Amino acid sequence: MISKNPFEEIRKKADEVRDIELTVLLQYFGGAKDLRDKTKWHTSQGMISVTGPKFMNWTRGTGGGGAIDLVIHLQGVCFKEAVLWLHDNFSSSFVQRSSPIKSHPVKKRLKLPQKDDKRLPQVTQYLINKRCLPEELIKNLIKSKKLYADIRGNAVFLLLGKKKNLVGAELRGTCKQKWRGMAPGSRKDLGCFYIVGKNNRKMALCESAIDTASFAVLYPECTAISTSGATANPAWLENFIANGCDIYCGFDADETGDSMANKMIKRYPSIKRLRPSKHDWNEVLQSNFL
Repeated sequence: MISKNPFEEIRKKADEVRDIELTVLLQYFGGAKDLRDKTKWHTSQGMISVTGPKFMNWTRGTGGGGAIDLVIHLQGVCFKEAVLWLHDNFSSSFVQRSSPIKSHPVKKRLKLPQKDDKRLPQVTQYLINKRCLPEELIKNLIKSKKLYADIRGNAVFLLLGKKKNLVGAELRGTCKQKWRGMAPGSRKDLGCFYIVGKNNRKMALCESAIDTASFAVLYPECTAISTSGATANPAWLENFIANGCDIYCGFDADETGDSMANKMIKRYPSIKRLRPSKHDWNEVLQSNFL
């Protein structure tokens, strides 16, 4: 039997995914809409504006067109990896470019990555050796079922909601290629990844699970919470404020982090800014080992 042409297969898959609406992907990767300009999004890569199938990153002075280009831009992967990831994670039920414009993706059932304990050593070594997180902390997160390894060797940090129900997951690649994202169907509005400190009424908000773990090491007296991307108004934040919690915004020391922190504090004046001395809290933690 003659095997199919792999290049033709990739081309067909690319045709199936290239028109996925860009705003769907921006939300998926933790982007936050600018409160003043609805075409602009605050992302881990800077300020991005979207006009139909085109996008422009004003922070980095570069842009592109289509879903594949955007995934390559946000995640730093190659064309083939972007196509395969989109094909595996997004179905035709998602909003397409030809569909009516919507402000949010179609609700999708949570699909957590398949667990693979054989990949766990790879994940733990990455977090310990590359990210300088203490081995004891990693073991505790695994034991408490807040962290596991998937079949691709990603670190999977689970988002918990009320009564510790699973509502989503942050994914972080542990190979040479930098990769971060959310499990399909994750509901950041219903829960978060967090590490409880000695004082559960003193809280710090961080942009990612790894930064949250890093902050917990640096400031063990404080409960650390991930917002899974910089956002000025996490859906669950008002509940903590109403309960009189002492809250600090520990977003990254960059344009997006500062912008989102300022907007958060403007909305909730009781929140204080706690800016990392490096770009993010993991870099601060790593600097302690230099």
